[in-house]
Amino acid sequence: MLVVKNNRLSKSLVGISLSLSLLTSGTMFLSPQSAHAATDAASTATYSASATSTSKANSIIRTAQSYIGKVRYRFGVRDTNRLILDCSAFTQMVFKKNGITIPWGSSAQAKVGTPVRSKSKLQKGDLVLFSVSRPGRINHVGIYIGNGKFISNTTSSGVVIRDMNTGYWKDRFISGRHL
Repeated sequence: MLVVKNNRLSKSLVGISLSLSLLTSGTMFLSPQSAHAATDAASTATYSASATSTSKANSIIRTAQSYIGKVRYRFGVRDTNRLILDCSAFTQMVFKKNGITIPWGSSAQAKVGTPVRSKSKLQKGDLVLFSVSRPGRINHVGIYIGNGKFISNTTSSGVVIRDMNTGYWKDRFISGRHL
């Protein structure tokens, strides 16, 4: 038998019909069948949360990719009507189109969400922050798309996908931010 204390069930169990016996001690007992159903429900709830965040990340990536070849880069500009944007205006626009509000500016974006210090811990849809001029100073931002690649709006090529583990970008990664 599974024992649940303090008359509380996990939020993932809400809406599941379980046969419960309440004792005067305030402890509830679940039958083995109910406990199994509760475990299945908790697993399903965890999977659903993961699927939702993966779905959101994929939507962010699709939105960003839809702008390849359509956006011109200009430092300090945020003209979404004419698609003339700097790197942070591009990430801000992509996230906004997916229902997530982030500030303008790579330094400001470096303060949102949860920090991700290691490239190996990045998840699809995370912001990735780089130093492209003064070492250690964040001044470029993109969106991680998986497999060591990110998409961003660059001065030289507009919106492009690049590998952050080779070439120019290899040693410029500062951190990521999980939103």
